[in-house]
Amino acid sequence: MVTKEGMMLLLMVVAVAEAQGGCGNTGGNITAGGETTEFRPLVLLSEAVLLTLGFGLFAGLVAFAFTLVRKHVYHDQDDLDTTFDAGGQVSVGLTATTIVSQWTWAATLLQSCTVASKFGISGPFWYAAGASVQIIVFAILSIEMKMKAPGAKTYLQVIKARFGAKAHVVFCVFALLTNVLVTGMLLLGGIASITALVNGLSTETAAICLAIVIGSYTLIGGLGATFYVSYFNTSLIFTVLIVILAKVYLEGSNAAQNPLGSADAVYELLTCSTGPEGNRQQSYLTFFSTGGLMFGVINIIGNFGAVFCDQAYWQSTIAARPLQGVWGFISGGLAWFAIPFSMATTVGLAYVAFGAIDGDALLSGEDVDKGLVASVVVHRLMGHTGQIILLLMLLMAVMSTGSAEVIAVTSIIVYDIYKDYICPFRRDLAEDDCVLCGNKRENAASAEEKCVCTPISSCTICYEEDFVRQTQTSVFRQYTCRTHAAYRNYLEMLLGKKNIYIVVVTVATVPLVLLADAAGLNLGWLYLFMGVLIGAAVIPIGMALFWSRTTAAGMIAGATVGSVLAVICWLGTAASFPGGLGGGNFIKNSGDQVSMIVGNLVSILLGGAICATVSAVQSYGKPSEELTQEWEKTRNVDNPLKPWGPTYQSDYKMQSANKLNDRPSFEEIRRFCRRPRITALVAGIGLSLVLIIIWPAGMLGVGVMDGTVFQHWVNVSQTWAFLAAAFVIIVPLVQEVVSISKNYRVNKANRKDDPEVFENGMSNGMSTVVLNSSDSVSRL
Repeated sequence: MVTKEGMMLLLMVVAVAEAQGGCGNTGGNITAGGETTEFRPLVLLSEAVLLTLGFGLFAGLVAFAFTLVRKHVYHDQDDLDTTFDAGGQVSVGLTATTIVSQWTWAATLLQSCTVASKFGISGPFWYAAGASVQIIVFAILSIEMKMKAPGAKTYLQVIKARFGAKAHVVFCVFALLTNVLVTGMLLLGGIASITALVNGLSTETAAICLAIVIGSYTLIGGLGATFYVSYFNTSLIFTVLIVILAKVYLEGSNAAQNPLGSADAVYELLTCSTGPEGNRQQSYLTFFSTGGLMFGVINIIGNFGAVFCDQAYWQSTIAARPLQGVWGFISGGLAWFAIPFSMATTVGLAYVAFGAIDGDALLSGEDVDKGLVASVVVHRLMGHTGQIILLLMLLMAVMSTGSAEVIAVTSIIVYDIYKDYICPFRRDLAEDDCVLCGNKRENAASAEEKCVCTPISSCTICYEEDFVRQTQTSVFRQYTCRTHAAYRNYLEMLLGKKNIYIVVVTVATVPLVLLADAAGLNLGWLYLFMGVLIGAAVIPIGMALFWSRTTAAGMIAGATVGSVLAVICWLGTAASFPGGLGGGNFIKNSGDQVSMIVGNLVSILLGGAICATVSAVQSYGKPSEELTQEWEKTRNVDNPLKPWGPTYQSDYKMQSANKLNDRPSFEEIRRFCRRPRITALVAGIGLSLVLIIIWPAGMLGVGVMDGTVFQHWVNVSQTWAFLAAAFVIIVPLVQEVVSISKNYRVNKANRKDDPEVFENGMSNGMSTVVLNSSDSVSRL
C-alpha cells in the first residue's frame, strides 16, 4: 500500500515537473542576476539627471558643430529660411534618418510592446505596417509639393494661396491640434516610463529636464541641427534595439540568468499562454486576431492624420531636393518599420513569456496601458543595465520628436500666424503682387505697374553689406539697399521672433504634459483618439495638392463637419456601453476599440466625402484655363530675396532669366519631376498594398504558427532590424562626409580665404556674386 501510494506521489511529481518544464516555469522568481520578479526602479535620480543633461550637452555641441559646418564649409547665411529648411538640399540618407527619428515616438517603443502583449504576433505587425504606409505614401505628397509650390515653407502657405484666409485659419487650428496631440503623446508616454525607471523622479522634474534639453539644441541649430542630432539619436536607438533583440533571441537559454535566449524557448512559453478571446484558439501565435485587426485599422487611419497634418514631415520635404525627398521618405518608412516590428516582436512577446513563467501577468491592465511593458521586460532581462539602456532609448526618442515638433510649431507661428496676420510686411497684397515693391509680377496694366525688382543674388549693394557684416561682426548694421533693405530688416526681426517662439513653445510643453497627466489620460487613449479629432483634415489636405477643382468651402466643410460628426459618433458609441460616459467610465468606454474605430472611420471618410462633394458642386462648369491657374497661385508662394526660379534654373538646368518674376513654367517643372513622381506613386501604392493587404492576407493561411514558422518570423524581424540599422548608421554618414569633403575641396580651389559665396550641394542654388581680390564685384 505504501509502495502504491509512493508510486502515485512520484507520478504526480513527474507530471508537475513536465508541465513546468513545458511552459518554461522555473520557479516564478527568476530574473536577470537572480533578482526578484517585482518590478522596481533601479536607476538613481542622479544617474538620470546626468544622462539627460549629458546627452543634452552632446546634442548642443552637435548643433553648434552643424552651424559651423554650414557657415564655413557650405557658406550658408544665418537667415530665417535656412533655419526652417536647412539649406533646402538635404541628402537621401539624412532625410530618411530624420524621418525615422521624428516618427519614433515614445509610443513607438512602448505602445507597440503593449499591443504585442495584448494580441500576440499580429500586434507588432499592425503597429509597424499601420504606421509605415503613411510615411511611404507621403513621398507622393512630397513630390507634389516640390512641383506645385517650390517656394513654400509650410503646407499651410499652400492652403492660404489657393483658398484664402478662412481656410488657412481652419487648417492652422488642425495643424496646431496635431502638434499638441503628438507632443502630448510623446511626452506623456516617455515621462511615464522614465519616471517608472528612475527612483525618486517626479513627473514635474522629468518634464522640465526634457524641455530644457529639447529647447537648448533646437535654439542653437534650428531644423538643420535636428537632422544631425537625429542621426545620432536614431543610431543609438537601433543599437539598443539590437542589444535587447540579442538578449531575448540570440543569447541562449540559461534558467539561472535568462530563461528566454532563443526563439524555441519563447515559442514554448507562448504555447503555454492563453491569448485573448478574439484570437484563433486563443493563441498569441496567430494573425487571426479580431483585436489586432481592429487596432490595425485604427492605427492606419489615425496615423494618416498624425503625418499629413504635422508640419514636421512637410519640413523634411522642404529641406530636400525632389528626388532625394521621395527616396528619403520611402527608405525612411521601410527603415522605421523595423523599430516597432522588431521591438514589439521581441519585448512584447517576452512579456507574455515571462507571464507564463510566473503563472500570472507581470503588470495590471492599467500599467500595461501606461506603456510599462518594455520597462518590466528589460528589468527582468538585464536589471539595472536594462533600465539604463531603455532610459537612453526613450530619451533619444523624446528628444528627436520633441525637437521636430517645436520647430514645426514655431514655423507655423512665424510663417502662418505672425507673418500673415499679426505683423505682415505689406497688407492686402494680391496673389501676383511683388512683396518688395507692391507692383504686379504678372499681368500688369502698364509698364509703371510692372515689378522690375532683381534678386538679391545680383545686387552688389547687398553683397557689399553682407561682406561688411561678416568682417565686422561686433557692429550691428541695418541694411540700406533701396530694393531689398526693408524686407531684409523685416526678416531679421522675424529671425529674432523665431528664437523667442522656440523658447515659448518649449516651455509650454511642461504644463501640457502636466495637464494631460492630471486628467488621467494615458498613452493608449491619446494614440487612438488622435485620428478621431484630426482625421477629417487628411483627405482635404491631399486634395489641395492633387485636385485643381478643390474649393475653399469644400476644404472647410470637409475638415470641420467631418471632425464634429466623428466626435459625435465616437461619443455616441462610447455612451452605449455599460456605465456610459459618467461615473468614471469616460476613459474606459471612450477608449474602447469599437468606439475608436467608429470615430476614426467617420472622421477620415466623411471629411474626404464632404470635401469632394462640395468642391465638385462648386467647381462644376469651371473652365480649364481657370483650373490651370490654381497652380499658379501656389507657385507664387515665394521669398523675394531667394526666389525659387533661379534655384531651379541652376540646380536642375531649367531655362529661367535673372528676374524676380521669371521662373520655369509649370509644364517644365512637371517634366522634370516626372521620374520622381512615378517613383513615388509606384513605391507608395505598391508598398502600401504589400504591407496592409498582401502580407497579412498571406499570413492568414498559416493559422496558428508552429515552432518552425515562428522561428522564420523571428528571423524576418531580426534581419529587418539589422538591415535598417546598417542603412541609418552608414548611409547618412558616408553621404555627409563625401559632401563636406567635396565642398571643402571647392573652397580650397576657390581660395577659401576670400569671402565668397558659391554653388554647392546644399546652397540655395541661385546665381552668385563674388568679391575678388581687388574688391571688385563680378558675376559668375
